[in-house]
Formats: sequence, C-alpha cells, structure tokens
Amino acid sequence: MPTPVDTLIEARWLLPMAPRRQLLEDHAVAIRAGRIVGLAPMAEAQARWQASDVVRLPRHALLPGLVNAHTHVAMNLFRGMADDLPLMDWLQGHIWPAEQRWVDPDFVRAGTRLACAEMIRGGTTCFNDMYFFPAETAETAVAMGLRASIGHVIIDFPTRYAQNAEEYLAKAEALQLRFSDMARVHGMLAPHAPYTVGDATLERVMALAARFDLPIHMHIHETAAEVAQSVEQHGLRPLARLERLGFLSPRLLAVHMTQLDDAEIALCAARGVKVAHCPQSNLKLASGLAPVHRLLQAGVTVALGTDGAASNNDLDLLNELQTAALLAKAVAGAATALPAWDALEMATLNGARALGLEREIGSLEPGKAADCIAVDLDHPATQPLYSVASQLAYAAGRDQVSDVWVAGRRLLAGGAFTQLGWPALRAEAEQWRQRIDQNR
Repeated sequence: MPTPVDTLIEARWLLPMAPRRQLLEDHAVAIRAGRIVGLAPMAEAQARWQASDVVRLPRHALLPGLVNAHTHVAMNLFRGMADDLPLMDWLQGHIWPAEQRWVDPDFVRAGTRLACAEMIRGGTTCFNDMYFFPAETAETAVAMGLRASIGHVIIDFPTRYAQNAEEYLAKAEALQLRFSDMARVHGMLAPHAPYTVGDATLERVMALAARFDLPIHMHIHETAAEVAQSVEQHGLRPLARLERLGFLSPRLLAVHMTQLDDAEIALCAARGVKVAHCPQSNLKLASGLAPVHRLLQAGVTVALGTDGAASNNDLDLLNELQTAALLAKAVAGAATALPAWDALEMATLNGARALGLEREIGSLEPGKAADCIAVDLDHPATQPLYSVASQLAYAAGRDQVSDVWVAGRRLLAGGAFTQLGWPALRAEAEQWRQRIDQNR
C-alpha cells in the first residue's frame, strides 16, 4: 500500500542542492505536514506515495526556495525615491529624514506586505531583515506565508523606534521571547554598522547573542569612506576593531564587505564569519566590489542579499544571483570564478547556512521543511536547453517562477498568488506613495 502524503510534486528536473551539483531528471518530491518525506524517480514515487494533491511540472526545474540573506523589506515603500546618489548622501540627506517622518508600525506592515508579494512572485521563500518595528515585520511575514529571519535593529542614536541603545536592547530581548513561539520566524541581533554602534553597545550585543544563542547581522566594510573614518576615529579598520572586541565569530553575518584585503579575508575564514553579498546595491551606490571569489576560495560562506528596494530597486534574488555570477568573474579576472552551480548554491543552501538555518531549509532533503520553487524553462529566454544550472543562473527571469511552496503551503500556482489579493496591496502602496510624495 502506498504511504499517504499531502503533496507530490513531479518535475522534469530536480536540483536538490545537496549533494552538490546534482541534477535529477523526471523525479518527484513527496511532502507531508510541511516537510519533505522523500525524493524518487517518478514511477517509483507514484508507487511509494499516495498524494491528495499531485502537481505535475513537465517543463520545469524544481529547486529549494531562494534565501534573501539581507534586506530591509519595509523600505519597498521608498523604492525609487532617492536614486543615483552615493551612500552617505542617500542615507543622511534622504533616507534617514524620510524614515524619521514616515516609519511607524503601519508603514512597516504595508511595506512588508508589498515586499512579500514581490518575493513570492520571484521565488524567495525566506528573507533576513534588518529594520525598525521588527515585530510588525515578523507578524506580516507569517500572515503572508513566508519564512523570515528578523533582525532586532540596534543603533546608538534615536529613531522613531527607540531613543537609545538601552531601549533597542530591551526591545530586542522582549521580542526574542515572542519570536520563539512564532512559526517560521527566527530572531537575529542586528547592530546597524560599526559607524553607528559604539564599543559598549557591541559588547552588550555579544552578551545578549550568547544568552539567547542568536546570530548577529551587521553592515561591515560597505564603503572605502567607512573604513577611512574608522581608521581616523579608532586607529583601526572596522574588522580589526571588531576583532579586538571579540565580535568576529561564526555568529556573525557581515553584510557587503566590499573593502577587504587578503589578511582580512583570512581572518574571516579563521573566525567562521559569514558574508552576505549584495552586488546590485553595491553597484548602484558605487560602494565597491566584494571579492567573492577570494572569499569562497578561503572557505568563507557567502550568501546573497538584495539589500532594500530603496537602494537596489527590487527584491529579485534570481536576477541578483545572475549579477553576482557575472561580477565575480570581472572582479577576479577569471571566467571560471563563481560558476552557475555555485551561484545557485549562494542563493539557496549558503543563504540557509548564513542564517543558521541549514538544518531546516536550503536544500531538498528528507526531513527538511518543504520550501521549494518551480521555474518554467519552456520560455524563449531559456531555450534551447543544454544546461539547466546555466539557464537558471544566466538566463531565467523571475517571471518564469511558476510555483512556490513554503512549509508545504502553496503560495504561487501557475504564476498566480493563491493566498493574497494583489489589487488591494497595489492600492495600499499607491496610498503611501501619495502621502509621501505630497509631503516631500
């Protein structure tokens, strides 16, 4: 007798991401109670499992859901508001003043709803956020069906969210207790950057991280100006300052890291630091180019993030991995740097590793959460098809993402949302645009 399961997904190609670089043809994935029961060739799967829902994807590649390792989802409501500016002018002259005026719980809920819709449509099933009012982000992500790693933002100066480091840290502690009971939500501590958080606060962040066994998520070495400022103020580059504090460890996810020398890369590898690479945001803000190939050669886990839509302009992780693959070759001066399979791994399993979630997501393996996506390769952009991995990494667009599951729940079916109403979300976004635009 076949074993009952909830869903059987039959796909022309399956990229489980573990073992590495494995491509399975005409295979199926069985799902029960939100988890993967097993993978098998189609004929065997049909004999082994009896599913209440069979999804047939004869032209599709099925792979783990994409993991956006760094973003600020609520900033979708600032998309296109302050383009073509260098980082500090963009931040200090435009974004920080706009945040001080507009960012509140309602703003964060609306921006997160819009961002979740965009991410679902593009195949992202888990995102790692750093922003104000993280409880609202977490609650909205759960309501929208996504998985989220939510950073408790910590800064030494006042915002509409908190007035000082003491208040940020107190809120982080209180929220972590709430997050531990929320499905698909994982907490992180998110000190903003070395230039906005002092040594005393960083020491308290480390203590809190140890107490709750939390990862830490921080912008580091984003620009040459940041590094020069640190040398002027502290006599040390930011990474050296953090090393002196004992901050560099496997807990740390360092975002951007465009300004690294060989000794710093070796230090990150020795300390187990992970890196979130955000190539399009770095390019748009002219922040610098991360040495991804050298980091990977040193054994550093490198994941992919979009950053926020205010600095990237989209949350399209499939396009981000294409940019990362191409840019890595140019930076390394080697066409062999970051091949297609490795770029796909950065967007899936490496993203899970960066967030400490590799036992839960990032690959299609029995026992893991059923977070998976289907990409329709029967499309002018991905024909003829010689290599599935190459077509996904270099040619496929997010419009080809046809189906999305998170914990076995289907959020996108045949390119259509199953749970959310797009017209209402679009109207909500337009209402916020009008409010902001009329008061700029």
